[in-house]
Amino acid sequence: DSLESLEKENSAMEVELVKSQKELKDTMEKLCGVEEAHVQLQQTLQSMEAKLLTLEDDNLVLRQKAITTPPKSNHPGYAKPLTEMNQKYSTVPYVSNNDQKSVYETPTPTKMIVPFPNSLTDSRRSRRTVEKQQENHEFLMRCIKEDLGFHDSKPLAACIIYKSLLNWRAFESERTAIFDHIIDGINTAVKVGDDKNSVLPYWLSNASTLLCLLQRNLRTGGFLSTPSQRGLTGRIAQGLKSSFRYAGSDENTSIEARYPAVFFKQQLAACVEKIFGMIRDLSKKEIGPLLGLCIQAPKTVRGNAVKSSKSPGSGSKQSPNNNWESIIKFLDSLMTRLRENHVPSFFIRKLVTQVFSFINIQLFNSLLLRRECCTFSNGEYVKSGLADLERWIVNVTDEFAGNSWHELNIIRQAVGFLVIHQKGKKSLEDIKQDLCPALTVKQIYRICTMYWDDKYGTQSVSTEVVTQMRDIVNKESENMSSNSFLLDDDLSIPFLTDDISKVIPVMDPADVEPPPFYQEYTCARLLLTSGVN
Repeated sequence: DSLESLEKENSAMEVELVKSQKELKDTMEKLCGVEEAHVQLQQTLQSMEAKLLTLEDDNLVLRQKAITTPPKSNHPGYAKPLTEMNQKYSTVPYVSNNDQKSVYETPTPTKMIVPFPNSLTDSRRSRRTVEKQQENHEFLMRCIKEDLGFHDSKPLAACIIYKSLLNWRAFESERTAIFDHIIDGINTAVKVGDDKNSVLPYWLSNASTLLCLLQRNLRTGGFLSTPSQRGLTGRIAQGLKSSFRYAGSDENTSIEARYPAVFFKQQLAACVEKIFGMIRDLSKKEIGPLLGLCIQAPKTVRGNAVKSSKSPGSGSKQSPNNNWESIIKFLDSLMTRLRENHVPSFFIRKLVTQVFSFINIQLFNSLLLRRECCTFSNGEYVKSGLADLERWIVNVTDEFAGNSWHELNIIRQAVGFLVIHQKGKKSLEDIKQDLCPALTVKQIYRICTMYWDDKYGTQSVSTEVVTQMRDIVNKESENMSSNSFLLDDDLSIPFLTDDISKVIPVMDPADVEPPPFYQEYTCARLLLTSGVN
């Protein structure tokens, strides 16, 4: 009896031991999950702190601009003293309001100044300086207006503009309007861009390259704070300095940037985002009508699906795929324009991903809104078109397509549900977990109630499953403010300004070919023959 009692106690203890070991294993797994979540939260916190510093930097720059901008006055007595003070104390010749549109105030570099004889008056010296500045302005505007092309994948316009600004010491100037002229010139150039030419990809490549050169080679001077300052102002200045310093660069070799250069960098970043958004919106505009034709199979396919799938006849074989072929041709044309203009693969991935997200949204919303689209044969037609898109993604590789195939996940699952057999045997859990995990119950319920089999005449899901989904949808409708089952289009810019300098390769702007018209301008000959150290 004692032996049997001990054996029972031993068995009970072994069961408790196994149970404790299992609980210990579960606890360790949960602990690992908590640690991973903790690491992610720390990374998120660091990212938010960096964004906060960037916002504080922008705010401080705007405040600095408000402080340094002289107040405007219409009082006639102020005009003459202000003119005399500018002419007497400014290192830059004073320019009247009538000439400000065509003349900027960038100081002429020392090595480009020709020694003036003592007999020259101050007015002649000012006139010659203004003429030099006018020539510089015309040279830059011509670099912006004309397509200079690329040299070893380097955008020539961006490299020449950067070299010119560097050689003219525009980044170190306290007062200059040259940056405003550059931004205005780029905005004017992209206005004529449309989805048929390469103007927008050309300027996306040039503007992003110029922005990277600024971020990697400029550093702020002492116009925000001194090294001895502490607290919030000191952190803001340090963050702004770090944002202008390229990783691994030496502070002794970077250029001190004053306020106009800081503001120019912000304007250029906004210009890059604007051009990217224009390319994306124009792509959506062109592909939208094609998607409206691709969501529904042609009548020949719906009326005789089995025969058309087997028949080698040219009419029934080519007609169903014409619309999808048009989409493939559009994607090929878009990729060609982007790659011919050497747009960094980072932007191409982001752009293609958003285009495929738009395809997913348009097809899925059309499927839920049009009952004639929720058919078996129509599911087969859309599925064949999605297979064409998958082949296109494989051909262009992940370097340029990114996770575009994942963006089609919702429409792929919806179409997969349309073409499966024996829907009546599927339970709600089977549909939610295995067939359509990316769809909500409301979306699944919409598809199930609209579905009809025009090919084999089979039924949709069972009445029990429909009742379960109806109850869930009614409960969700009471608790949710929005009852919409449609997808919303993403109009955001899918990257941050700081991401651009991290993903675009380092580029040396020194070794570039001069533009064909550089011999017409003295400033260009000096710039491109002497080089920039």
